[in-house]
Amino acid sequence: MALSAALLAAAGGLTQRIHEGVVARGFEGLRPAHGFAFARLAPDGATATDLAVHLGVTKQAAGQLVDELVRKGYAERRPHPADARARLVVLTERGRACTRAAEEAAAEAVRAWAGVIGEGGVRTLHGLLAHVAPNGPLRPSW
Repeated sequence: MALSAALLAAAGGLTQRIHEGVVARGFEGLRPAHGFAFARLAPDGATATDLAVHLGVTKQAAGQLVDELVRKGYAERRPHPADARARLVVLTERGRACTRAAEEAAAEAVRAWAGVIGEGGVRTLHGLLAHVAPNGPLRPSW
């Protein structure tokens, strides 16, 4: 398997494990793409335009995603503190709890990797990937 394919497979598997862990913790009605939105919204919120750039989607698609998160109680719109024309999208307590659940599920998934490649292997992998992609972005591979 080519390195690029192995990295994509690992990322896809990790995304799936996190999603399954979130659902197992009682957070339903979400898709893995929502988690990538949560990563941008936490901790201080973002505008729908910021979210569109982060996810690599149109403003309309980001707006639909925000509508869905608001409707499901994971996020809310607030006045933007620095721009009266904009709305800031922030996670609700339910959204923050879901983010914590995702972090727990991610830690479990990485612990499983340690069972395969050892703790040292996980530390090495983390260090190497941090050099290759130091600042993300953290977005789905549409």
